[in-house]
Amino acid sequence: MSNTLVTCSIIAKEALAVLENQLQFASVVNRDWDQEFTSNQSRGYSPGATINIKRPPRYNYRAGRVAVPQATVETTVPLTLSQGGTDLNFTGQERTLSIQQMSQKLQAAMATVANEIDRQGLDMARLNTFNTIGTPGTLPNTQALAIAAMTGVNQRLDEMGAPVKDGGRSLIMNPAFNASMVQGMAGLFNSTDKVGKQFSTGRLQNSFGLDVGMDQNVAIHTNGTAVVATNTVNGAGQTGSTITVNSLNGTITRGTKITFAGVNAVNPQSRASTGTLAQFVVTADAASGATSISISPALTPTGAFQNVTASPANSATITIFGTASGSYNTNVGFHRDAYTLAMVPMYAPPSGRGVIDVAQESYKGMNLKVTEFYDGVNDNYIMRLDVLFGWAATYPELACIYAT
Repeated sequence: MSNTLVTCSIIAKEALAVLENQLQFASVVNRDWDQEFTSNQSRGYSPGATINIKRPPRYNYRAGRVAVPQATVETTVPLTLSQGGTDLNFTGQERTLSIQQMSQKLQAAMATVANEIDRQGLDMARLNTFNTIGTPGTLPNTQALAIAAMTGVNQRLDEMGAPVKDGGRSLIMNPAFNASMVQGMAGLFNSTDKVGKQFSTGRLQNSFGLDVGMDQNVAIHTNGTAVVATNTVNGAGQTGSTITVNSLNGTITRGTKITFAGVNAVNPQSRASTGTLAQFVVTADAASGATSISISPALTPTGAFQNVTASPANSATITIFGTASGSYNTNVGFHRDAYTLAMVPMYAPPSGRGVIDVAQESYKGMNLKVTEFYDGVNDNYIMRLDVLFGWAATYPELACIYAT
C-alpha cells in the first residue's frame, strides 16, 4: 500500500477546523465583512491593509406637514489587518507523518493562534467600550448578585438600543466571574437539562437572553494615578472627541472610563435621557498636568447623532470608574454588531524558490495559509501557518463592560 503524504492543503483544512473550535470571543462577533475582503481571493492582502466599515446614517424626526430635508452623514470605522501565525519544524522522517499522527501537533499550534486572536479582540473591547457596570473586586457569587449582573448587562444594552429579538447578545466572562455566576445561580430554578450541563461542564449556561462563554483572555484594565473625582472641565459648552480640562492631578490611562457631572446618556433613537450618566472611554494616555483628554464617543449634545443630554458645565467634575491605580477585569456583554473580526486571504507565493508547497483554505469565514519550505543544510521541513486578521469596534455603544 502506498503512503499518502500530508499536503499543505490537507493541513490547512484540518487546522482551520481546529481553529474554529478553539475560538471563544471571536465566534460570537460580527463576521459579515469577511466577504468584503474575500470577494477577490486571487488578490490577497498584506499586513497594514485597511477597510473602512460604513455605519448607517441617522436622521431627526420631523413633526408636522412641512418637510425639513436633512443631509445624509455617513461615518466609517477603520479595520486594519495584522499578520500572525505559528511555525512547525519537521525532520525528513517526521515529514512522512499521517494527518492522524499530526493532529496533536496541529491542536497545540492552532490553540496558540486562536488564543492570540481572542486576546487581541478582548483587549480591543477593553480599549473601546465605554458603557461599564459592576464593582471592581466584587464577584456576583450570590443569587441576587448573579441575577443583577445578567439583568444589569441587558438593561444597559437596552438603553443603548441594542437589538433584542435576533439572539445576537453574548456575555464573555473570565474564569473567576464564570465560577461565581455558577455558584450564584445554583439555587435559581432552571430546567433539568440546563442544570445538568452546568454541573457537568462547570460553565454557566445561556441565560437571560445572553449567549454565555468563558474566556481566559478577558483583559485587565489598570487606571492611572488620577484621583477618582477631583479633576474638572475647563470651559462650558464643549463638544467632540477632545475635552479641555483643568490641569490633571495624576495620569489617566487609555481605556479608562469616565463620566462628567450633569451629562446623561440618551436613547440613540428617541434622544430621551436614560437617567444614567453618559460614560466615555479615554482613547489616549493623559499625563499628570495635562489640560485635555481624548474621549470616545465624541460628545454630541445635539443633532441626529446626539448621545448626551447636554455638554458639561464649566468646572464640572470628571469621575473615573474604579480607583486611582486600581485594576479590574473587563468581562464584556455585547450584541454581535458591537465588534467586527475579519480574517482574510493572503498573497500566496508560487512554488519554487525554496517553497515546496503552499495552500490557502477558507472555512466559515476564516482563512489560513500554509507554506512549506525546505532547509537542506539540516534536512528540515519548515511549515508556516499564517493568518491575516483585523478587529474593529464598529458599534461599541452596543456593548457593556462588567467589571469584577
